[in-house]
Amino acid sequence: MEALIKQAATDLADAKTVVALTGAGISTESGIPPFRGKGGLWERMDPMEVAHIDAFMRDPAKVWNILVKEMKGIVDKALPNDAHKGLVKLEKMGKLSTVITQNVDGLHQLAGNTDVIEFHGNFAWQRCMECNRYYETRKVDISRIPPRCECNGILRPNAVFFGEIIPPDALGRSQQAARDCDLMLVIGTSAEVQPAALMPVIAKKSGAKVIEINMERTHLTDDVSEYLIVGKAGQVLTGIIAQMEKAR
Repeated sequence: MEALIKQAATDLADAKTVVALTGAGISTESGIPPFRGKGGLWERMDPMEVAHIDAFMRDPAKVWNILVKEMKGIVDKALPNDAHKGLVKLEKMGKLSTVITQNVDGLHQLAGNTDVIEFHGNFAWQRCMECNRYYETRKVDISRIPPRCECNGILRPNAVFFGEIIPPDALGRSQQAARDCDLMLVIGTSAEVQPAALMPVIAKKSGAKVIEINMERTHLTDDVSEYLIVGKAGQVLTGIIAQMEKAR
């Protein structure tokens, strides 16, 4: 792994425009469980019953009690980890231009990244379904479920439920960022969920290097990625940045 960390540091130092695509694996180190896979929320809940827009519209109190209240409790306590902080350092070094994330926790922004494209929105903010006013989730009073806006409209997560479309602006900007970068970091994602999974492919076809940081191989590993660094995102990014700073 050490040799690959040094190679990644060299590749990042040589790159002009870097984009990161992140998934659940970058936030598990902050105590946020994934939705899919082992230990994921969907092992305990049926997403069609608690995460589909029709389910929310039919019974918002049920969805708030089963899913949103739990997500609020998780997001309220979560803090950026070394991986999030590493991406902020890469931005401050003038390397990282954009983070494309599938996560809904808002930790990239909390850490300090300034250009974050959220494919699936986030649970860090709630939106009134009547007047569209926004409320920071950490400050929402849930003594009444579902919580309501000052106009008495019901609050909903500013996230994309099943049955809703990916925001067109997020998709368009992500595709452009993938085409414009010369290096893409794929961190903590299996890259199986579309359309986010297409971003490394677009980057590769546009001539960029794709470097994976994951705990295991993915379908990108053989045909799209230059190489895979197996390890925890925080540890790997900390090592890469240490090498870059050393070289400076």
